[in-house]
Amino acid sequence: MGLSWDGGRRVATVVAFMVALTLIAIPGMANASESPISVIVEAAAGEVTAAQAAVEAAGGTVGQNLDIINSFEATVSFDDFASLTALDVVVSLTPNSSVQLLGWDTSPGHLRNDVGTVVGKVLDADRFWNAGYTGEGIDIALIDSGVLPVEGLRFEDKIVYGPDLSFESQSPTLANLDTYGHGTHMAGIIAGNDLSSQYLSSQSTKRGFVGVAPMSRIVSVKVADAGGNTDVSQVIAAIDWVVEHRNTDGLNIRVLNLSFGTDATQSYLLDPLAHAAEVAWEHGVVVVVAAGNDGNSAVLRNPALNPFVIAVGSADPNGSARTADDSFSDFSNCGTTARHVDILAPGQSIISLRAPGSAADVDFPTARVSDQLFVGSGTSQAAAFVSGAAALLLSQRPDLTPDQVKALLTDSAVPMSGVSTLCQGAGLINLTDVVTAPTPLFATQTFASSTGLGSLEGARGSMHVTMDGVLLIGEQDIFGNTWTGSSWSGSSWSGSSWAGSSWSGSSWSGSSWSGSSWSGSSWSANVWTGSSWSGSSWSGSSWSGSSWSASGWLSSGHA
Repeated sequence: MGLSWDGGRRVATVVAFMVALTLIAIPGMANASESPISVIVEAAAGEVTAAQAAVEAAGGTVGQNLDIINSFEATVSFDDFASLTALDVVVSLTPNSSVQLLGWDTSPGHLRNDVGTVVGKVLDADRFWNAGYTGEGIDIALIDSGVLPVEGLRFEDKIVYGPDLSFESQSPTLANLDTYGHGTHMAGIIAGNDLSSQYLSSQSTKRGFVGVAPMSRIVSVKVADAGGNTDVSQVIAAIDWVVEHRNTDGLNIRVLNLSFGTDATQSYLLDPLAHAAEVAWEHGVVVVVAAGNDGNSAVLRNPALNPFVIAVGSADPNGSARTADDSFSDFSNCGTTARHVDILAPGQSIISLRAPGSAADVDFPTARVSDQLFVGSGTSQAAAFVSGAAALLLSQRPDLTPDQVKALLTDSAVPMSGVSTLCQGAGLINLTDVVTAPTPLFATQTFASSTGLGSLEGARGSMHVTMDGVLLIGEQDIFGNTWTGSSWSGSSWSGSSWAGSSWSGSSWSGSSWSGSSWSGSSWSANVWTGSSWSGSSWSGSSWSGSSWSASGWLSSGHA
């Protein structure tokens, strides 16, 4: 059971067990004129056979069934995409972009790293558990692709569902749930707990699946659909919601996990996404961001390029509980002398929670570890470990500032031999001595503050969504409204005055992220780049592209 938000009120909702874990890399968006394209067809209830017949009648090819989400894979022409979507038997068509496996650890003999071993022995989180600190009372916001209430995340009040800001928000069978799969894997690393684990002074009794902060709570804000598609304006809106609601109705959001990034090169001083992350930091939320999966010579992804936040790179534990044999991941971004990785955490071949029955689960059976578990790699996973560690610290010392949390984690890190400072920052995270380390009195970061007055298009980098073959580009948000940095930066980012006008429309006010504001008339009468927008298009069926490409959602592949 999870909790969801409705107009600022928390209401209980039983969430169906659906869809599955995909830690996939989506290559560049295809040209709209290319044909055919691979899609996932979600059929109306009881209409799978009819929907398959419609695809074949249109000249398409039907692939494997995805029974758990009442869907199937298919190949259709681009010209038939919209006409099939209009049929009553079809709920949606989602582009099923091909998967690019990056190959560094896909060989059968590669060592896989169990979360429990990494958490308890590599990070030494046992020290906190034994002292009675398990993350209880700390909420961790996860802006991602949603979270499934699978075993390990299923017990009451474990997941609070914030607004669904994704292109699937109007589908009652998909809203809040992780159709892409990325968020479920992150949630397992951060806060997984299947209730068979025991946290006693003697760890000999510990068993079952366990994340870093097993008694913390996940606040899920979904921004990505089944293809990983989203726009920067959706992510900024999600950070907006987290800042405003961090202490609403019993919430205590102290950590924000951002396991994604764009390839933007705009200065953090101007970039709207980097500024949004900094605003959350200024309001007492520890923001943990994945560094990127572009390789060791690459600069940090946005918003990790903001020096205030914690930028996390990836290391490989190599299947052991010892850290002496750990190695630096060759896919992990390092950065520059001006801005580089702050800390490393395990991110390679990490075993975490699986959601059976999805496209990835069907397409990549070798990534299955068991009925419950799945394996994947990326700086996404590394960021999740650090988010859990921050929650442990905050459960022990609730008055810590984000700057103090960052100082404690980096000061206690262990440098890796032979790895440059650019690539590892302070070194590999280690909680051995943190539990007894004194709180730093002088830990205030003095970087220049950002303004957010730069370009929204600049924040996107090369990552865009499209509708009917038209890119969402320029200074326009997903509503088609003109984006003006000065209308939402500065005083409007106060955390308590999210005026609707700051988002060029009343539906962006904090109190209206209730679901109803995302349906019907809220989406009509907008036009961007020559393509008309209407509420009926907001099912996600007419969206394609690689808003978060191979290195957008920062998990690099299966292991």
